[in-house]
Amino acid sequence: MKFRGKVASENQNRKLNYMLTDPIADFLTRIRNAAQAGHRVVEIPASNLKKEMTKILFDQGFILSYKFIDDKVQDVIKIALKYDKITKESVIKNLKRVSTPGLRQYRGADEMPRVLNGLGIAIISTSKGVMTNKKARQENVGGEVLCYVY
Repeated sequence: MKFRGKVASENQNRKLNYMLTDPIADFLTRIRNAAQAGHRVVEIPASNLKKEMTKILFDQGFILSYKFIDDKVQDVIKIALKYDKITKESVIKNLKRVSTPGLRQYRGADEMPRVLNGLGIAIISTSKGVMTNKKARQENVGGEVLCYVY
């Protein structure tokens, strides 16, 4: 069935808006896929939680840079991925989602996870904001373990 006239142009220009059941998993998967494909930049639909996670990844040295772009429809995060200069491999070896919508994973301040014996980080959502497992241990707060990055 072919579209003709005004209806065809409207359908071609319309972006697909779909609802994600797990936007954090989508965020991690987009970064993981872009790193495996060797892309320099990845664009991700923005939310406040994703922005905080991006800031943590930048502060910990896992990404090169980032930019928040305000749009009328959906804000976007542009992330420049970081690669090793010699081996040309991504600095991010693995991104693993820990807490899922079906099974939330909470940890107290005294039982914060150690990722790769301290070489990686865990991103934790606490009552004092989103932070790494090391900072959560220092501030003596627990929370939901969102993901592991190494």
